[in-house]
Amino acid sequence: MAFRRDRPSSDPFAELGLGPGATADDVRRARQRLAKRAHPDVGGSAAEMQRVNAAADAALRRLGATVDAPPIEPDRRDAHGGREHRGGGRERRAGGEPHRVGRDHPSFTVEALPAEAFEALLIVANVLGVVLDDDPPYRLDVHVADPPAAWCRLEVVPDGGGSTVSLTVASTEGATVNGVRDRFVVELNRLDWSHDDGPRPPLPS
Repeated sequence: MAFRRDRPSSDPFAELGLGPGATADDVRRARQRLAKRAHPDVGGSAAEMQRVNAAADAALRRLGATVDAPPIEPDRRDAHGGREHRGGGRERRAGGEPHRVGRDHPSFTVEALPAEAFEALLIVANVLGVVLDDDPPYRLDVHVADPPAAWCRLEVVPDGGGSTVSLTVASTEGATVNGVRDRFVVELNRLDWSHDDGPRPPLPS
């Protein structure tokens, strides 16, 4: 599937390469696939990423579906082409309360290859809340339940013999990207890493 680069269409489903009968899950999967090509970090552009997000949001609205998480926006660049630090800001969902969005890139490292790091993050995600969506071993969307509640996306990238994790957090309850990161790091350090087949939940004390 390829994202259309010609003139904008009035049909957001066509923009996403979807046909009649597409579901909200189809739209979300299309957004994820297209983001892997449209995002500036993988050779796309900010304009392409904005079109993907706009088409997906419009399609979800037509289906009457709730967008569980804010669209992932491309990193802004400064005048010299460097990435600006996005420590957080306030945005407002249509008809909803303002939510705070923060991104930490990279946020922390895990001394394990992506598959093993992803398994560890999956265990921790189920300790801290509920897994909303995943694309193993590179992306995990989580609703962190304990107050303050937050939606977060963890993106795993190979880094030598280990992995770096970037974190995006959105919350209407005041959760910060640093606070969510610290909760993940604490729980990762509590895991039992002694097994050859990967991390396990912490041993009973």
